[in-house]
Amino acid sequence: MSIPSSSTSAVAAEPPPADLPQQSKLRTLLGAGVGNTLEWYDWSVYAIFAPFFAAQFFVSDDPTSALLSTLAIFAAGFFMRPLGGFFFGWLADRRGRKYALTTSMITMATGSLLIGIAPTHATIGVWAGLVLLIARLIQGLAHGGEIAASYTYVAEVAPRARRGLWSTSVYVSVTAGIVLASLFGAAFSSIFGEEALTDWAWRVPFIFGGLLAVVGLWMRRSLQETAAFAGDDAGASHHVTTRTLVRGLVENWRSVVRVVGLAGSVTVVYYTWAVGITGFAIANKGVDATNGLWASVAANVVFMVTLPLWGRLSDTFGRKPIFIAYGVAFLVLTFPLMALVNDSALRLFLVMSVALFFLGAFVGIMPAFFAELFPTAVRASGVGAPYSLIVALLGGTAPYVLTWLHSQDLVWLFSVYMVVLVIMGLITTFLTPETKGIDLR
Repeated sequence: MSIPSSSTSAVAAEPPPADLPQQSKLRTLLGAGVGNTLEWYDWSVYAIFAPFFAAQFFVSDDPTSALLSTLAIFAAGFFMRPLGGFFFGWLADRRGRKYALTTSMITMATGSLLIGIAPTHATIGVWAGLVLLIARLIQGLAHGGEIAASYTYVAEVAPRARRGLWSTSVYVSVTAGIVLASLFGAAFSSIFGEEALTDWAWRVPFIFGGLLAVVGLWMRRSLQETAAFAGDDAGASHHVTTRTLVRGLVENWRSVVRVVGLAGSVTVVYYTWAVGITGFAIANKGVDATNGLWASVAANVVFMVTLPLWGRLSDTFGRKPIFIAYGVAFLVLTFPLMALVNDSALRLFLVMSVALFFLGAFVGIMPAFFAELFPTAVRASGVGAPYSLIVALLGGTAPYVLTWLHSQDLVWLFSVYMVVLVIMGLITTFLTPETKGIDLR
């Protein structure tokens, strides 16, 4: 069970796309993507609305302290993601990609609903924080599972010559969830004002997200299993046990290490610019809440529109050159972009748009590249477990670390942190074989 040789990219003819004969390509991508949208909507609502509901769960004379406590729970949810990545990856490798996709979505909806109806500190005291923590842990478990299953599913159903382009649909749907969450914040702030958001309106997006799982289940009901999992060549993966799964991951340790190095390069950058920077700018830079949320919506729309460009380029020139372009861009831009964030919502939009454009070079094709590193029998687990571990260690803590360093007038140190991780990713990229065009069957 070693990494597929990059020499297989020399295969000249691509087999006809007979994997899913009863489904159009668009319906396949929509069915796979709807769960990503809903899960990332649920996940991002927390980061976006944290400045508004922090005081509901933690009483403190210092608003920054209450916000840091809320962000600490945001980070705690990430520590369930490695378990979710391993468990749902095992589930996807044993029961199928579709089964894992559906189960993880139901789990995420449960966590979202729990936050939406959670009692506040004024009602049950310190236990309110515990309820919030439990809900985030449930969401973290589900989120790790969605990554393992969705990355693998899209990579396996995609035509080989357009796998990079198809993989961008994952982060198009992910960003759609973030945009939907931001739209809720911007619309509610415009209609009700910050006082209502702080008082009660923050609950509505969480409840809405939980109920949207019904839509997701309906759209995923007709997804068919991938040919790579269902085919005769992958038959052994249907009976994978925990022992054989661990053995398979050990046999593919080089690929696991590569995922760790590459994921580390992008995780803090992603959770800073795509998820956390809006709340940071509102809470710490004085950006008007309504204008800041609208700026986030507009910047993420730019992100969505430009993602397919990177997928097409990776299918033409390879995965490695695009990853290198990402690394070089953030080596140059990290310090000036962070320094430019101030109390202007317009500037926030421009800075986010630039950052997200170059971020797309990495995250857009990441599902394809990661999936191409592993054989079918351990692909979902190989992608989900190490990636979720790195996100838990680095991604969930990013908003907290940025906010704390800002309170110490050390934002420049956060930029150093991101640059060091980007350098690590560049080194890993140079040491990773090109995988464009390999056969995942």
